[in-house]
Amino acid sequence: MKLNELKPAPGSKRLSVRKGRGPGSGKGKTSGRGHKGQKARSGGGVRIGFEGGQMPLYRRLPKRGFNNKIFATNYAEVKLYDLNRFEDGTVVNHDLLIESGLIKDIKDGVVILGNGELTRKLTVQAARFTKTAAEKIEAAGGKVEVV
Repeated sequence: MKLNELKPAPGSKRLSVRKGRGPGSGKGKTSGRGHKGQKARSGGGVRIGFEGGQMPLYRRLPKRGFNNKIFATNYAEVKLYDLNRFEDGTVVNHDLLIESGLIKDIKDGVVILGNGELTRKLTVQAARFTKTAAEKIEAAGGKVEVV
């Protein structure tokens, strides 16, 4: 097989429907929009959530209280047992965690959670540690550094 002999699988490539190209196409004249009305016009249609003048759902429902979502600190979480992949004496920081694929993005910082056991002697640098995680790291002979 040569590069010039390659062809897509049968049925995988389909031509797009060309609207407004005559009566023979089946999508001519009004191009599937019907006759007249708001949706038939150019630029016509209603905005998202519009209910024909009826009070829309998002305005009918009560809005109460305070939502901390936009102010909340969002941490990248790393479980303690995942740190066993590093060699003894390694300084584990957010760059190393991204490089090893444990986290994709540091967000507002890295938090180390106390899930599982740690068998390595590591120096761990993170924005936050849970109490059990800090105890387990120090019990294994490692060091905890808040960055």
